[in-house]
Amino acid sequence: MAMAVSLTGCARPAGTAAPPGRGPAGPAAPPGREATDRMRSAQPAGEEPYRRWGLTAPLAAAPTPATAPLAGSPARPAGPALPPVVDRIPTRDKVVFLTYDDGAERDPRFVDMVRELRLPVSMFLTDSVVGPGYAHFARLRSVGAGLQNHTLDHAALRGLPYGGQRAEICGQQNKLKSRFGLRPRLFRPPYGTYDTTTLRAAADCGITAVVLWRVSMGPTDLTYTHGSHRLRPGDIVAVDPDETRGPTLRERTARLLRQIQRQGLTVGRLENYL
Repeated sequence: MAMAVSLTGCARPAGTAAPPGRGPAGPAAPPGREATDRMRSAQPAGEEPYRRWGLTAPLAAAPTPATAPLAGSPARPAGPALPPVVDRIPTRDKVVFLTYDDGAERDPRFVDMVRELRLPVSMFLTDSVVGPGYAHFARLRSVGAGLQNHTLDHAALRGLPYGGQRAEICGQQNKLKSRFGLRPRLFRPPYGTYDTTTLRAAADCGITAVVLWRVSMGPTDLTYTHGSHRLRPGDIVAVDPDETRGPTLRERTARLLRQIQRQGLTVGRLENYL
């Protein structure tokens, strides 16, 4: 199948956990995650928020585009009645876009991070993964996160009949409508795999763009799908779901933000560009 990008899929390799500290006979073990959180919350109230989240400078403010610059995916133009498939946005703005899949990780401190940094993030939610955890995403939405569609059951859609694909996409549209009063415009197919039937079904469910990714953030570093070793303006970044007891979502996000800053970029709101 001709796809917009070379993809690694939603279920991506995760790193290994750090070795535990020694017992009483050796050096003291480092503080656990809960202790670290307590120490952070005890920091002076006047401390700049960016420092609380491991950044050395505040995030630069992102511009708001006058018009959405999307004109279709340059790698795979969609038909006139089909939504475009994108892994980056054609823009000169020095922004990249942060996206998160599934909804398995529900760290309350990540909500604090998004709120304090005013971090524009887009969450692509799968109903069977979120389960009873929609209240967490209501809190994220209340602090500015975008909620988008990632199917009901995280099925690989490519090759499925139209009815099955439509049920997966429209079913999640209906779930998010009933819970939040919104019908998402953006859709990410599980594992990044799709076909023309997927695009037809997505269009019939009210989707205006199918969102893939150009870069993914793993436990410690970035992976580039096109052989580049730098972020470029307009890149869509997928922050990988963590399938081990590795760094927390906020720790991975902080590492990503430091890389974004080092490369002279900031974070834009994907929904403003699509």
